[in-house]
Amino acid sequence: MELQQLRYVAAVADTGNFTRAAAACNVAQPSLSQQIINLEHEVGHKLFHRLGRKAVLTEAGIAFLERARRILFEVESAAKELGDHPSLGRRITVGAIPTVAPHLLPLLIDRCRARYPNLQVDVCEDFQSTLISLLVEGGLDLAVMALPVKDPRLHAELLFREPLLLVVARSHPLAARARVTGADLAGEAFVMLGSSSTLAAQVRSFCGDNHFEPRIGYRCAQVSTVKALVSLGVGISILPRVAQEPADQKELVYITLADRAPVREIGVVRHLQRYQSRGAEQFLTLLRERAAELGETA
Repeated sequence: MELQQLRYVAAVADTGNFTRAAAACNVAQPSLSQQIINLEHEVGHKLFHRLGRKAVLTEAGIAFLERARRILFEVESAAKELGDHPSLGRRITVGAIPTVAPHLLPLLIDRCRARYPNLQVDVCEDFQSTLISLLVEGGLDLAVMALPVKDPRLHAELLFREPLLLVVARSHPLAARARVTGADLAGEAFVMLGSSSTLAAQVRSFCGDNHFEPRIGYRCAQVSTVKALVSLGVGISILPRVAQEPADQKELVYITLADRAPVREIGVVRHLQRYQSRGAEQFLTLLRERAAELGETA
């Protein structure tokens, strides 16, 4: 049994197709297929149902894949540990959810370049469910996301707490109100991030706590689009404090809600069994420093 065979099995399971798996592994499809056949002979079980162009794991394949991923994860961690020498350049991959990434990572990377010039930081910005999958599969060293994270394979460290603020156009009637409560928002149209966003889920929960279902007029993929639409006066939104920028003052008003003000917790998450490289520790130092600057820390 060879490590490459385990990688081929994982690739076929991920792509559901031998041809796509071969392309992902940069190997000829007949060679990949033969290696998996050899492996099936060695373990004494078929690992995949061949359904035309589709490959589906058998019951034995499901059990085997779990062990294969664990082995590949340990091998990768061992390689990182052995290669983590102070004299060598270092590379880590850091994930972040879209409501954090643009407001936190550019500053941290700039600081990283100044303090740790040998550390290369690759960034993956995506929704929380995708980042959790990447952490579990070993594709990320660290990820910054909303808490809680309940996967027992992952460890989460609270970085900071921040309020979620009502955002309205300067021309909106609520902008002139001395006091705004959650109940005041019941008749408003909301500009929201997509349903995959943890922020959208928290906003819906906040509305439910105030006994109304939000009327969603627009769904967006980026915070910048939310702000642009709110500035036109077509709806209101609720955004984290970290999203507030000086340039927003011209067209937007951020308001702290007077009762039941929602708060979110942001943490850094890693795999419990992943080797914590020197580069990851250096980036964690910068993260913790920035969290202290933001004030609402653990």
